[in-house]
Amino acid sequence: MKLVIALVVLVVGSLLFHVLSPWWFTPLASNWHTVDTTVDITLYITGAVFVAVNLFMAWAVYRYRHRPDQRAHYEPENKRLETWLTVITAVGVAAMLAPGLVVWADFTQVPEEATPVEVVGEQWQWSYRFPGADGVLGEVASRYVGPDNPFGMSPADPAGADDILVSSNELHLPLDRPVKLLLRSKDVLHDFAVPQFRVKMDLVPGSVSFVWFTPTRTGRFDVLCMELCGIAHYAMRGQVVVDTQDDFDTWLGSQSTWADISSQPAGDPDAGRLAYATCSACHGPEGEGNPAMNAPALAGLETWYLERQLRYYQQGVRGAHEQDNLGAQMAAMAATVAAGSAMRNLTAYIASLPAADSDATVEGDPHRGAAHFNTCGACHGRLGQGNHALQAPRLAGQQDWYLKRQLENFRRGIRGTHGDDNFGHQMVLMARSLQNEQSIDDLLAYVNTL
Repeated sequence: MKLVIALVVLVVGSLLFHVLSPWWFTPLASNWHTVDTTVDITLYITGAVFVAVNLFMAWAVYRYRHRPDQRAHYEPENKRLETWLTVITAVGVAAMLAPGLVVWADFTQVPEEATPVEVVGEQWQWSYRFPGADGVLGEVASRYVGPDNPFGMSPADPAGADDILVSSNELHLPLDRPVKLLLRSKDVLHDFAVPQFRVKMDLVPGSVSFVWFTPTRTGRFDVLCMELCGIAHYAMRGQVVVDTQDDFDTWLGSQSTWADISSQPAGDPDAGRLAYATCSACHGPEGEGNPAMNAPALAGLETWYLERQLRYYQQGVRGAHEQDNLGAQMAAMAATVAAGSAMRNLTAYIASLPAADSDATVEGDPHRGAAHFNTCGACHGRLGQGNHALQAPRLAGQQDWYLKRQLENFRRGIRGTHGDDNFGHQMVLMARSLQNEQSIDDLLAYVNTL
């Protein structure tokens, strides 16, 4: 009897949870209402089977319970029953599969007027490419990918010159216009998904997949990677912003084209020498850093990382937290650096300075720290040499007192919590995986050996 009651309670509880549960579909924001219908059909069919099977089990356990005065009738074959079960099962499976096939047929038929937009996935960020005035996306190839060409644009294809490159996790799209997303991965398997649009598709290295949809309401919607793509998979987030046509045109017009980016001259270290005079007052004449001034070493850092940090200070991404007094000082100094060639010249000069050895200031166990560094090395390199592809700066040779302060800032939310600091978000999660101060000291003791 206990089993009978348990089965009945299971059925009733499941039905009540379905009816009363607040967790259901996110509000639809695209044309794919048929996906919801398909899921509903599947849920109703499987739900009916779940209820029928469990109630039948409860009835059978009660009806045919053991009785000393009764003997079971052994019937291993029942052709009539097997026929009915086969037919009912076939009808149920067909009823679940057929709607999906109809929706998939629509899913693969992209409207001719759909605007192509490329989505590029990489550990652990998204970026996007729009066609320019010619309406054609230029050729790309992995062999062209580099620090100055993250999209892998082909220098020999003139169609790519007006392509609009968006190096941001935020994608803007116009309202009520169909869009075809061309999905490309630069490293491992990813999956582009926007729950409110009811679309998701794998990004397979070496091939281009696609999805299409029409946004039906304005707003901001989360982009998720729904494929386990590495240690920071959970932090690979982005947003789709659906704008009115005027707002979208304004946003698109503010983005840079490949021609704009590729025509920028490289930084001139000689021109940046004079600009560095202000920096040297704290960071030292050779960028060696000055602990007394709380100024870290700059020599040995890459230009792309230096430029990003300067922009972050200028934009308030760094140095704006109320507890970041030292960052606030740096924000004021960064504001004096003009964008464009002046910033490139300055960072080119800093990158030309020879990295100097720094004295260890923390005491820890390098052996234990090596285990902690296994996670760090996935981004920053096995030898802490940095990795531009993952936007991870060099750690080897950096001053341990500064690294310790930054790890503590990440752990406390002083750094990395700004909405536009995508890489900082990942570092917050990584830093908080260190259990205590001793773990940090052990890690930095190991970094000092690199």
